[in-house]
Amino acid sequence: MPVYIALLRGINVSGHKPVKMERLRAALAELGCQNLATYIQSGNVVFTSPPGSLPVLTRKIEAKILTEFGFAVPVFLTTAAALAAVLEQNPLLKDPAVDPGKLHVTFLSGDPPATARELLQPLAAPAEQLRIVGPVIYLYCPAGYGQTRLANGTIEKKLAVGATTRNWQTVNKLLAMAQ
Repeated sequence: MPVYIALLRGINVSGHKPVKMERLRAALAELGCQNLATYIQSGNVVFTSPPGSLPVLTRKIEAKILTEFGFAVPVFLTTAAALAAVLEQNPLLKDPAVDPGKLHVTFLSGDPPATARELLQPLAAPAEQLRIVGPVIYLYCPAGYGQTRLANGTIEKKLAVGATTRNWQTVNKLLAMAQ
């Protein structure tokens, strides 16, 4: 069975949209997901499921979360193979001055507009770097992600697509779990 990674947007942040990982795993098991494992409390789930359409499975998970927890949560679903490609394609890793501890990956709900870089670049601080590869934005935030103006909400408004961000360590850990 294929391995999937679900990234939940905006849960367990400052007490908003509380989701216990044990309860989340149980809810997804009711959908037929198997071999469920979560990583930290920010909504990262690795699981297997029979092959199917990513959009259909995403909608099922979102509907289950709404029913189970009482609030809507955007879910970004990918496969282990696609996540491996995200890690391999990071153009910022070619720069020896880039500290991987300050790297982040923003997953988009769809392809951004062709003008995405022009829309986002003016918001970047002078030392920040961003690269867009398909529905992924690679961010280097040397002052920390908490200081950037390139947060999910801003990206969503500027590009008219959903966004959720994970740090480089988390993305690597999720791939290791998926393998």
